[in-house]
Amino acid sequence: MSMMQRRSRIVVLRFGSGNVRSACSALERAGADVSLSADPQEVSEADGLVVPGVGAFITVMDQLRAVQGLRMIERRIAGARPVLGICVGLQIMFDRSTEKGTTEGLGQWDGTVDRLDAPIIPHMGWTQVEAASDTTLFDGLDEEYFYFVHSYAVMDDPARTSRPRTAAAPQTSWATYGQRFVAAVEDGALSATQFHPEKSGAAGLKLLQNWLATTVSD
Repeated sequence: MSMMQRRSRIVVLRFGSGNVRSACSALERAGADVSLSADPQEVSEADGLVVPGVGAFITVMDQLRAVQGLRMIERRIAGARPVLGICVGLQIMFDRSTEKGTTEGLGQWDGTVDRLDAPIIPHMGWTQVEAASDTTLFDGLDEEYFYFVHSYAVMDDPARTSRPRTAAAPQTSWATYGQRFVAAVEDGALSATQFHPEKSGAAGLKLLQNWLATTVSD
C-alpha cells in the first residue's frame, strides 16, 4: 500500500509585491504548507518557490534586488528546484522589458516584454488559454479561462528562441487580447503564468494543484 503523499512546503517570496496574501491562501487551499519569506535558507529548503509580481517590471526587479531575491531565484533554477512565477513574476524571467524604458530581466528565457497592441489597456479580465500540447500545468484544463491583469506581455515563443533546460523544449501556452501573447511557460523546474491562478477560481486552483504535484516526489 502506498503512503499518502506529504504536503509540499512552499515559500511565496516576500519582497514588497502586492497580492501575496491571496496567492498564499490559494496555495493553502490547493494543499500546500505555505510561508511568506525572503529568508535564504527557507527559500533554499522549500519544495517550491512562488515569485509573485504586481506593478511595473522595473519596480519588481528593484524590490527583488533589495532582498537578494534575484540571487535566490537563480540559485533554485540552477539547482533544478521548482519555481513558479506569476504575472510580472513571469515577465522577469525573460531578457528585458520595454516598460518605462528598457530594463534587463533574469534572462532565463529569450524574449522581450512589450506593450500589448490592443484597443483597451490594461488587459483585465477572463481570457481563454490555449494550452501547450505536452503540458503539466494545464492537465485537465484544456480551453479554460483564467484571470489576467496586465498591459505588457511577451509575443515571441521561448520554445523557438531559448535553450531548453531539459531534453524537451519549453512548453508555451497562449492567449489572445488584441494580439497573441505568452500566457504560460513550462521549462523543467521553472514554470510561470502571465495570468493570476490565485484569482482564477476552480481552474486556477486546479493549476496550482498540478504545479504542487511536481514539487514533491514522496
